[in-house]
Amino acid sequence: MLDGLSDSLLFAYFGTRSPFWELTSDSDALQLAGAKGSPNLAVALVPDQADEIRAFTGVTSHAIIDIKLFGESQKLSLVGKKNGSNSWLGTASDYSDAPAVAKDLAHGLDFAEQVISEVNSLVVIIDHNSNILRFNRLCEEITGLREEDVIGKNAHAFMQSDQQAASRANITDFFKASTAYEVERNINTLNGMRTILWRNKFVQSGSGPDERYLVCSGTDVTEERKAQARLLELATVDTLTSLPNRHAIYEKITAAIKLGDRFGVIFLDLDNFKQVNDHYGHLIGDNLIQAVALNIKTCLRDGDIVARLGGDEFLVFVKDGTDALMEGVAQRIMDRLRMPISLGLIEVYTGCSIGIAMFPAHGQTLDDLIRCADTAMYVAKDAGKRTYRMFAPQMDDKVSEYIWLDRNLRKALDLDQLELYYQPKLCLETGVVRSVEALLRWDSPERGRISPIDFIKFAEDSGLIVPLGKWVMRTAAKQAASWLASGLNIRVAINVSARQLSNSFVVQDFAQAIRESGHASCLLDIELTESCLIEDEAMALAAIRQFRELGAQIHLDDFGTGYSSLSQVARLPLDMIKLDRSFVSAINEKPTSQALVRSMVAVAEQLKIQVVAEGVETDAEAEFLKSIGVDYAQGYLYARPMPAKEFADWLNNKGKKLRLVA
Repeated sequence: MLDGLSDSLLFAYFGTRSPFWELTSDSDALQLAGAKGSPNLAVALVPDQADEIRAFTGVTSHAIIDIKLFGESQKLSLVGKKNGSNSWLGTASDYSDAPAVAKDLAHGLDFAEQVISEVNSLVVIIDHNSNILRFNRLCEEITGLREEDVIGKNAHAFMQSDQQAASRANITDFFKASTAYEVERNINTLNGMRTILWRNKFVQSGSGPDERYLVCSGTDVTEERKAQARLLELATVDTLTSLPNRHAIYEKITAAIKLGDRFGVIFLDLDNFKQVNDHYGHLIGDNLIQAVALNIKTCLRDGDIVARLGGDEFLVFVKDGTDALMEGVAQRIMDRLRMPISLGLIEVYTGCSIGIAMFPAHGQTLDDLIRCADTAMYVAKDAGKRTYRMFAPQMDDKVSEYIWLDRNLRKALDLDQLELYYQPKLCLETGVVRSVEALLRWDSPERGRISPIDFIKFAEDSGLIVPLGKWVMRTAAKQAASWLASGLNIRVAINVSARQLSNSFVVQDFAQAIRESGHASCLLDIELTESCLIEDEAMALAAIRQFRELGAQIHLDDFGTGYSSLSQVARLPLDMIKLDRSFVSAINEKPTSQALVRSMVAVAEQLKIQVVAEGVETDAEAEFLKSIGVDYAQGYLYARPMPAKEFADWLNNKGKKLRLVA
């Protein structure tokens, strides 16, 4: 039975057996009221009692205190929690009033249950056997499972198999040490696999070992992890080929260096990618890069890695590399890339130059190894391309020269250090000069005159030949127009290389040079080498026709030294062939050379193509060439290449004498 005094004190005064209470931070007086907003009764607490209540947190808590109520001793049961930063509140009941105390506790527990159920976090409570005791509403939404269907089941059953053993060990250690921890687990759900970040904490419900529980509070990080995975992929994978990128393979090499294992690296660069890209377009260029990536992979062993550095450059990591093994890999790659690559209706022939460096023989840092492999690759290109070279210390000098040329040749274009020299072509019948060949010269402030042999090939390999060629076109066109304005009707022949011809803008640049010259008609001619015809005859033929439509004549330079034949010449719209110096210099010593020159001149006459002999140095050579019908001669017998003003003076002086002799 209820104690009469208790019933009369609380119920009689407050109208309820469970009045409301509140304690603030600025007073040790406990405020009691029958209902929220009704008059309060202040009861003084001792400091220890006030501190016990102020220890309540945001989680429902319980305390028992002894107070004086209307002069009588009263034991109160307080159930409540912290409310904001300066207040604690809840409900009070007589400690001896069991139904009221139970009601207050139940009210607090109901609130706690509601919090667990509705909190915006996954909450799972498991016992020391890993059996599930609670499974809140958000868990149900994420997994598609109902709490009633999972209560009592083992929590590990919902994890991916490769994580179950680790999870069991974690939970076992947790119950032994009673320490909190954080872990990420992949959970199998009806909605697919989800990644959950769990923050796990130990709670004690009673005093026995079976009354300890694991409260697991989780956050679904599936989409977030898919996004640090996507970012990781973007940071380490080349998007075009799906190969590792520069960052990824550099990390691999750095890790191998730390381990101290012997390995090798291969630096690979395609030999004619720019021509393919310029001629067929970037889509075909991208398809070629993808095909090359697959081809390289087929040449490697398990554990070896190929990465794309960018453009047409690739880097290969070869584990346990020996010199012989590295050379074997390089040879397989070259043999594979020599084969035609079919890209839809187009069949592309490519090739590569390869440089090899070894760890630790050639470098003990990432930068040193890459530099050595890159150096060896440039040496391979200089050796004629489509080959490989193992790094050797003496190669550094050659690459240093390449670096100097790259920096200073670009500067020469910008600072007007280039000049055109002109070498005349004389008509052997009349001695009249109607055309000259423009030859590029470079005077470096640092080194003086740089031989064309030293910088033209570099310009071809580096791609600088394209802006150089454009400069030559503009300069030669302006000079020809200037001569014409002064009364000299002289055509100027300029050399166009295979690399220039493969550039899709070469004809456009030529037309622009003519427009900028200030003269409406074309005074320029084009000299092509046989290599222009070998790489892509169809492309060369299309360009030749466009040059001719603009008014240029087409000359085939160094005829007889390459792979072109007289039958090929017959298919091309040529105006002139230039006999190579090697034929001219041998005509007085070798009857076979005379026979070859006679036959070439005879065929040219039938095709109505004029012939110019270059490299003429003696009167005897000139007489023979004139006797067999060669049209023009060019060489030191008449004049060396000279600047524009000097050529004009020569034409007015020595040129007149030569014409009289002729």
